[in-house]
Amino acid sequence: MKKLLASVLALAMALSMVAVATAEDAGTIKIGVIGPMTGAAATYGTAVANGAKIAADEINALGGVQLELLVQDDEHDAEKAINAYNTVMDEGAQFILGTVTTSPCIAVAAQAYEERVFMLTPSASSTEVTEGKDNVYQVCFTDPAQGTASAEMIAEKGLGQKIGIIYNSSDAYSTGIYQAFEAKATELGLEVVAAEAFASDDNADFSVQLSACKNAGADLVFLPIYYTPASLILSQANSVGYDPAWFGVDGMDGILTMDGFDATLAEGVMLLTPFNADAEDEKTQNFVAKYEEQFGETPNQFAADAYDCIYAYYQALTNANATPDMDAETLCGLMQEQFTSMTFTGLTGTDMTWDATGAVSKEPRGMVIQNGAYVGMD
Repeated sequence: MKKLLASVLALAMALSMVAVATAEDAGTIKIGVIGPMTGAAATYGTAVANGAKIAADEINALGGVQLELLVQDDEHDAEKAINAYNTVMDEGAQFILGTVTTSPCIAVAAQAYEERVFMLTPSASSTEVTEGKDNVYQVCFTDPAQGTASAEMIAEKGLGQKIGIIYNSSDAYSTGIYQAFEAKATELGLEVVAAEAFASDDNADFSVQLSACKNAGADLVFLPIYYTPASLILSQANSVGYDPAWFGVDGMDGILTMDGFDATLAEGVMLLTPFNADAEDEKTQNFVAKYEEQFGETPNQFAADAYDCIYAYYQALTNANATPDMDAETLCGLMQEQFTSMTFTGLTGTDMTWDATGAVSKEPRGMVIQNGAYVGMD
Protein backbone atom coordinates (compact mmCIF):
# COMPACT_ATOMS: atom_id res chain seq x y z
CA MET A 1 0.00 0.00 0.00
CA LYS A 2 2.84 2.37 0.87
CA LYS A 3 4.55 1.56 -2.43
CA LEU A 4 1.30 2.26 -4.30
CA LEU A 5 0.84 5.56 -2.49
CA ALA A 6 4.43 6.54 -3.24
CA SER A 7 3.93 5.72 -6.91
CA VAL A 8 0.74 7.76 -7.05
CA LEU A 9 2.45 10.73 -5.37
CA ALA A 10 5.43 10.45 -7.73
CA LEU A 11 3.09 10.35 -10.75
CA ALA A 12 1.15 13.34 -9.44
CA MET A 13 4.36 15.29 -8.93
CA ALA A 14 5.57 14.41 -12.43
CA LEU A 15 2.27 15.49 -13.97
CA SER A 16 2.41 18.70 -11.96
CA MET A 17 5.90 19.43 -13.26
CA VAL A 18 4.75 18.78 -16.84
CA ALA A 19 1.79 21.10 -16.31
CA VAL A 20 4.03 23.86 -14.99
CA ALA A 21 6.48 23.43 -17.87
CA THR A 22 3.62 23.49 -20.36
CA ALA A 23 2.21 26.65 -18.80
CA GLU A 24 5.60 28.31 -18.95
CA ASP A 25 6.06 27.30 -22.59
CA ALA A 26 2.57 28.57 -23.39
CA GLY A 27 3.57 32.02 -22.16
CA THR A 28 6.65 32.33 -24.35
CA ILE A 29 6.99 33.04 -28.06
CA LYS A 30 10.07 31.26 -29.36
CA ILE A 31 12.07 32.85 -32.18
CA GLY A 32 14.84 30.99 -33.97
CA VAL A 33 17.82 33.26 -34.67
CA ILE A 34 20.05 31.84 -37.40
CA GLY A 35 23.26 33.35 -38.72
CA PRO A 36 27.06 33.08 -38.83
CA MET A 37 28.21 33.21 -35.22
CA THR A 38 31.63 31.90 -36.22
CA GLY A 39 33.72 32.10 -39.38
CA ALA A 40 34.46 34.84 -41.88
CA ALA A 41 31.01 36.47 -41.60
CA ALA A 42 30.75 36.22 -37.81
CA THR A 43 30.66 40.00 -37.37
CA TYR A 44 27.23 39.96 -39.02
CA GLY A 45 25.77 37.04 -37.11
CA THR A 46 26.97 38.02 -33.65
CA ALA A 47 25.71 41.56 -34.20
CA VAL A 48 22.29 40.20 -35.16
CA ALA A 49 22.15 37.96 -32.09
CA ASN A 50 23.24 40.83 -29.85
CA GLY A 51 20.78 43.34 -31.28
CA ALA A 52 17.94 40.84 -31.04
CA LYS A 53 18.83 40.11 -27.41
CA ILE A 54 18.62 43.77 -26.41
CA ALA A 55 15.20 44.10 -28.03
CA ALA A 56 13.88 40.88 -26.48
CA ASP A 57 15.13 41.90 -23.04
CA GLU A 58 13.37 45.26 -23.33
CA ILE A 59 10.12 43.66 -24.45
CA ASN A 60 10.22 40.99 -21.74
CA ALA A 61 10.74 43.70 -19.11
CA LEU A 62 7.38 45.20 -20.15
CA GLY A 63 5.50 42.08 -19.03
CA GLY A 64 2.86 40.45 -21.18
CA VAL A 65 4.06 38.18 -23.98
CA GLN A 66 7.58 36.93 -23.35
CA LEU A 67 10.11 36.22 -26.08
CA GLU A 68 12.74 33.49 -26.07
CA LEU A 69 15.56 33.54 -28.62
CA LEU A 70 16.94 30.21 -29.88
CA VAL A 71 20.30 31.06 -31.45
CA GLN A 72 22.05 28.75 -33.92
CA ASP A 73 25.26 29.17 -35.94
CA ASP A 74 25.12 28.53 -39.70
CA GLU A 75 28.74 29.56 -40.41
CA HIS A 76 27.53 31.37 -43.57
CA ASP A 77 26.91 27.95 -45.14
CA ALA A 78 23.63 26.91 -46.78
CA GLU A 79 23.73 23.26 -45.66
CA LYS A 80 24.58 24.20 -42.09
CA ALA A 81 21.81 26.80 -42.17
CA ILE A 82 19.28 24.05 -42.95
CA ASN A 83 20.63 22.06 -40.00
CA ALA A 84 20.33 25.15 -37.79
CA TYR A 85 16.74 25.68 -38.95
CA ASN A 86 15.81 22.08 -38.14
CA THR A 87 17.41 22.43 -34.71
CA VAL A 88 15.47 25.55 -33.72
CA MET A 89 12.24 24.08 -35.04
CA ASP A 90 12.84 20.94 -32.96
CA GLU A 91 13.31 23.28 -29.98
CA GLY A 92 9.87 24.78 -30.58
CA ALA A 93 10.59 27.88 -32.67
CA GLN A 94 7.45 29.61 -33.94
CA PHE A 95 9.20 32.21 -36.14
CA ILE A 96 12.61 32.66 -37.71
CA LEU A 97 14.79 35.74 -37.40
CA GLY A 98 17.27 35.24 -40.21
CA THR A 99 19.06 33.96 -41.80
CA VAL A 100 21.66 36.72 -41.88
CA THR A 101 23.49 36.19 -45.19
CA THR A 102 21.92 35.62 -48.57
CA SER A 103 22.88 32.12 -49.75
CA PRO A 104 21.98 30.40 -46.45
CA CYS A 105 18.77 32.43 -46.32
CA ILE A 106 17.70 31.31 -49.78
CA ALA A 107 18.10 27.68 -48.68
CA VAL A 108 16.25 28.09 -45.40
CA ALA A 109 13.50 30.20 -46.93
CA ALA A 110 12.57 27.39 -49.31
CA GLN A 111 12.05 24.98 -46.41
CA ALA A 112 10.25 27.54 -44.24
CA TYR A 113 7.90 28.25 -47.15
CA GLU A 114 6.98 24.57 -47.46
CA GLU A 115 6.45 24.24 -43.70
CA ARG A 116 4.59 27.57 -43.36
CA VAL A 117 6.97 29.14 -40.86
CA PHE A 118 7.18 32.94 -41.02
CA MET A 119 10.68 34.35 -41.62
CA LEU A 120 11.93 37.89 -41.18
CA THR A 121 15.52 38.43 -42.27
CA PRO A 122 17.46 41.44 -41.02
CA SER A 123 20.01 41.46 -43.82
CA ALA A 124 19.63 38.86 -46.59
CA SER A 125 18.72 41.31 -49.31
CA SER A 126 18.54 39.27 -52.54
CA THR A 127 15.16 39.13 -54.25
CA GLU A 128 15.73 35.35 -54.47
CA VAL A 129 15.19 35.20 -50.70
CA THR A 130 11.55 36.23 -50.95
CA GLU A 131 10.67 35.40 -54.56
CA GLY A 132 7.65 33.09 -54.71
CA LYS A 133 7.46 32.84 -50.92
CA ASP A 134 4.56 34.69 -49.30
CA ASN A 135 5.83 34.11 -45.75
CA VAL A 136 9.42 35.43 -46.08
CA TYR A 137 9.99 39.13 -45.40
CA GLN A 138 12.99 41.49 -45.25
CA VAL A 139 13.88 44.39 -42.96
CA CYS A 140 16.87 45.29 -45.16
CA PHE A 141 16.37 47.00 -48.49
CA THR A 142 16.75 44.73 -51.52
CA ASP A 143 19.82 44.22 -53.69
CA PRO A 144 18.31 46.03 -56.71
CA ALA A 145 17.38 48.96 -54.45
CA GLN A 146 20.95 49.14 -53.15
CA GLY A 147 22.48 48.98 -56.61
CA THR A 148 20.13 51.61 -57.99
CA ALA A 149 20.53 53.95 -55.02
CA SER A 150 24.32 53.66 -55.16
CA ALA A 151 24.44 54.63 -58.83
CA GLU A 152 22.06 57.53 -58.22
CA MET A 153 24.11 58.85 -55.31
CA ILE A 154 27.38 58.63 -57.24
CA ALA A 155 25.85 60.45 -60.21
CA GLU A 156 23.97 63.11 -58.23
CA LYS A 157 26.95 63.99 -56.04
CA GLY A 158 29.55 63.72 -58.79
CA LEU A 159 31.61 61.26 -56.76
CA GLY A 160 33.38 59.68 -59.73
CA GLN A 161 33.79 60.06 -63.47
CA LYS A 162 35.15 56.65 -64.42
CA ILE A 163 33.72 53.75 -62.43
CA GLY A 164 35.32 50.41 -61.70
CA ILE A 165 33.40 47.53 -60.11
CA ILE A 166 34.72 44.51 -58.21
CA TYR A 167 32.07 41.92 -57.33
CA ASN A 168 31.65 38.28 -56.31
CA SER A 169 30.13 36.36 -59.21
CA SER A 170 29.52 33.29 -57.01
CA ASP A 171 27.33 35.20 -54.56
CA ALA A 172 23.68 36.10 -55.24
CA TYR A 173 23.90 39.18 -52.99
CA SER A 174 26.91 40.68 -54.74
CA THR A 175 25.78 39.79 -58.25
CA GLY A 176 22.29 41.19 -57.72
CA ILE A 177 23.59 44.55 -56.54
CA TYR A 178 26.18 44.69 -59.33
CA GLN A 179 23.60 44.04 -62.05
CA ALA A 180 21.22 46.72 -60.77
CA PHE A 181 24.08 49.18 -60.31
CA GLU A 182 25.47 48.69 -63.80
CA ALA A 183 22.05 49.08 -65.42
CA LYS A 184 21.31 52.30 -63.50
CA ALA A 185 24.82 53.68 -64.01
CA THR A 186 24.48 53.21 -67.76
CA GLU A 187 21.07 54.90 -67.71
CA LEU A 188 22.51 57.87 -65.81
CA GLY A 189 25.46 58.26 -68.15
CA LEU A 190 28.16 57.06 -65.74
CA GLU A 191 31.14 55.50 -67.52
CA VAL A 192 31.82 51.99 -66.22
CA VAL A 193 35.39 51.35 -67.35
CA ALA A 194 35.94 48.00 -65.61
CA ALA A 195 33.68 45.33 -64.14
CA GLU A 196 35.86 42.69 -62.52
CA ALA A 197 34.54 39.51 -60.93
CA PHE A 198 36.02 37.05 -58.46
CA ALA A 199 34.47 33.65 -58.00
CA SER A 200 34.91 32.56 -54.40
CA ASP A 201 34.15 33.78 -50.88
CA ASP A 202 37.68 32.65 -50.01
CA ASN A 203 39.42 34.70 -52.70
CA ALA A 204 42.51 36.34 -51.18
CA ASP A 205 44.34 37.86 -54.15
CA PHE A 206 42.70 40.83 -55.89
CA SER A 207 45.71 41.98 -57.89
CA VAL A 208 44.08 41.16 -61.24
CA GLN A 209 40.88 43.06 -60.43
CA LEU A 210 42.74 46.05 -58.98
CA SER A 211 45.13 46.24 -61.94
CA ALA A 212 42.19 46.21 -64.37
CA CYS A 213 40.48 49.09 -62.53
CA LYS A 214 43.71 51.07 -62.21
CA ASN A 215 44.75 50.56 -65.84
CA ALA A 216 41.27 51.61 -67.01
CA GLY A 217 41.62 54.87 -65.08
CA ALA A 218 38.80 54.20 -62.59
CA ASP A 219 38.68 57.08 -60.12
CA LEU A 220 35.90 55.41 -58.10
CA VAL A 221 35.59 51.68 -57.42
CA PHE A 222 32.21 50.26 -56.43
CA LEU A 223 32.37 47.26 -54.06
CA PRO A 224 29.05 45.39 -53.74
CA ILE A 225 30.63 42.81 -51.45
CA TYR A 226 31.02 41.76 -47.81
CA TYR A 227 33.55 43.34 -45.47
CA THR A 228 36.10 40.48 -45.53
CA PRO A 229 37.03 40.73 -49.24
CA ALA A 230 36.59 44.51 -49.06
CA SER A 231 39.25 44.70 -46.33
CA LEU A 232 41.67 42.73 -48.50
CA ILE A 233 40.98 44.95 -51.51
CA LEU A 234 41.64 48.12 -49.51
CA SER A 235 44.86 46.68 -48.09
CA GLN A 236 46.14 45.44 -51.45
CA ALA A 237 45.22 48.67 -53.22
CA ASN A 238 47.15 50.61 -50.61
CA SER A 239 50.21 48.38 -51.07
CA VAL A 240 50.38 49.20 -54.80
CA GLY A 241 49.60 52.90 -54.38
CA TYR A 242 46.14 52.80 -55.97
CA ASP A 243 43.91 55.34 -54.24
CA PRO A 244 40.53 55.77 -55.93
CA ALA A 245 37.34 56.73 -54.14
CA TRP A 246 35.65 53.64 -52.70
CA PHE A 247 31.88 53.12 -52.51
CA GLY A 248 30.35 50.09 -50.80
CA VAL A 249 26.99 48.77 -49.67
CA ASP A 250 25.55 47.36 -46.44
CA GLY A 251 27.82 44.30 -46.55
CA MET A 252 30.74 46.65 -45.93
CA ASP A 253 29.37 47.45 -42.48
CA GLY A 254 31.57 45.74 -39.92
CA ILE A 255 34.89 46.55 -41.57
CA LEU A 256 35.89 48.99 -38.82
CA THR A 257 35.78 46.31 -36.12
CA MET A 258 37.56 43.53 -38.03
CA ASP A 259 40.38 41.84 -36.15
CA GLY A 260 43.72 42.49 -37.83
CA PHE A 261 42.47 45.16 -40.23
CA ASP A 262 44.00 48.64 -40.22
CA ALA A 263 40.84 50.75 -39.94
CA THR A 264 42.67 53.82 -41.23
CA LEU A 265 42.60 52.20 -44.68
CA ALA A 266 38.81 52.63 -44.64
CA GLU A 267 39.08 56.39 -44.11
CA GLY A 268 36.99 58.15 -46.74
CA VAL A 269 35.16 54.99 -47.81
CA MET A 270 31.53 55.71 -48.72
CA LEU A 271 28.74 53.19 -48.24
CA LEU A 272 25.01 52.78 -47.99
CA THR A 273 23.63 51.80 -44.61
CA PRO A 274 20.24 52.31 -42.94
CA PHE A 275 21.78 52.98 -39.53
CA ASN A 276 24.14 55.56 -38.06
CA ALA A 277 25.30 54.90 -34.49
CA ASP A 278 26.21 58.59 -34.15
CA ALA A 279 22.63 59.75 -34.76
CA GLU A 280 21.36 62.02 -32.01
CA ASP A 281 17.80 60.74 -31.61
CA GLU A 282 16.96 59.23 -28.23
CA LYS A 283 16.07 55.77 -29.54
CA THR A 284 19.41 55.34 -31.30
CA GLN A 285 21.44 56.67 -28.40
CA ASN A 286 19.70 54.38 -25.90
CA PHE A 287 20.35 51.38 -28.13
CA VAL A 288 23.99 52.30 -28.70
CA ALA A 289 24.57 52.85 -24.98
CA LYS A 290 23.09 49.45 -24.07
CA TYR A 291 25.00 47.70 -26.83
CA GLU A 292 28.32 49.24 -25.83
CA GLU A 293 27.70 48.42 -22.18
CA GLN A 294 26.81 44.79 -22.84
CA PHE A 295 29.12 43.92 -25.72
CA GLY A 296 31.95 46.43 -25.55
CA GLU A 297 31.69 47.83 -29.06
CA THR A 298 29.61 50.16 -31.21
CA PRO A 299 26.68 48.41 -32.92
CA ASN A 300 26.60 48.15 -36.71
CA GLN A 301 23.56 48.14 -38.96
CA PHE A 302 23.11 44.36 -38.61
CA ALA A 303 22.55 44.77 -34.88
CA ALA A 304 20.11 47.60 -35.53
CA ASP A 305 18.24 45.64 -38.21
CA ALA A 306 17.85 42.68 -35.84
CA TYR A 307 16.63 44.98 -33.06
CA ASP A 308 14.02 46.29 -35.51
CA CYS A 309 13.05 42.74 -36.51
CA ILE A 310 12.23 41.81 -32.93
CA TYR A 311 10.19 44.96 -32.39
CA ALA A 312 8.38 44.49 -35.70
CA TYR A 313 7.46 40.96 -34.59
CA TYR A 314 6.28 42.34 -31.25
CA GLN A 315 4.13 45.00 -32.91
CA ALA A 316 2.59 42.46 -35.28
CA LEU A 317 1.92 39.99 -32.45
CA THR A 318 0.29 42.70 -30.35
CA ASN A 319 -1.83 44.00 -33.22
CA ALA A 320 -3.02 40.48 -34.04
CA ASN A 321 -3.79 39.57 -30.41
CA ALA A 322 -1.62 36.51 -30.99
CA THR A 323 -1.07 34.08 -28.14
CA PRO A 324 1.99 31.93 -27.45
CA ASP A 325 0.02 28.69 -27.64
CA MET A 326 -0.64 29.22 -31.37
CA ASP A 327 1.35 26.96 -33.67
CA ALA A 328 3.81 28.23 -36.27
CA GLU A 329 1.42 27.88 -39.19
CA THR A 330 -1.35 29.85 -37.47
CA LEU A 331 1.10 32.57 -36.46
CA CYS A 332 2.48 32.62 -40.00
CA GLY A 333 -0.93 33.60 -41.37
CA LEU A 334 -1.32 36.32 -38.76
CA MET A 335 2.13 37.75 -39.53
CA GLN A 336 1.36 37.88 -43.26
CA GLU A 337 -1.77 39.88 -42.52
CA GLN A 338 -0.01 42.26 -40.17
CA PHE A 339 3.17 42.90 -42.13
CA THR A 340 1.25 43.82 -45.28
CA SER A 341 -0.98 46.27 -43.39
CA MET A 342 1.05 47.85 -40.59
CA THR A 343 3.49 50.78 -40.51
CA PHE A 344 6.59 50.41 -38.39
CA THR A 345 9.22 52.89 -37.19
CA GLY A 346 12.52 51.61 -35.86
CA LEU A 347 16.21 52.36 -35.70
CA THR A 348 16.74 51.75 -39.42
CA GLY A 349 13.76 53.55 -40.91
CA THR A 350 10.69 55.67 -40.30
CA ASP A 351 7.20 54.62 -41.39
CA MET A 352 8.39 51.34 -42.90
CA THR A 353 5.86 49.29 -44.82
CA TRP A 354 5.97 45.91 -46.56
CA ASP A 355 4.35 44.76 -49.77
CA ALA A 356 3.08 41.27 -50.51
CA THR A 357 6.47 40.25 -51.94
CA GLY A 358 8.05 40.70 -48.50
CA ALA A 359 10.12 43.72 -49.56
CA VAL A 360 10.37 46.67 -47.16
CA SER A 361 10.00 50.29 -48.17
CA LYS A 362 12.60 52.51 -46.49
CA GLU A 363 15.34 54.87 -47.56
CA PRO A 364 19.03 53.91 -47.66
CA ARG A 365 21.41 56.49 -46.21
CA GLY A 366 24.76 57.48 -47.62
CA MET A 367 27.63 57.49 -45.11
CA VAL A 368 31.32 58.25 -45.31
CA ILE A 369 33.91 56.97 -42.83
CA GLN A 370 35.70 59.85 -41.15
CA ASN A 371 37.99 59.50 -38.15
CA GLY A 372 36.86 55.91 -37.70
CA ALA A 373 33.14 56.72 -37.59
CA TYR A 374 30.19 57.05 -39.98
CA VAL A 375 29.21 60.56 -41.00
CA GLY A 376 26.11 61.29 -43.06
CA MET A 377 26.74 62.35 -46.66
CA ASP A 378 23.60 64.50 -46.83
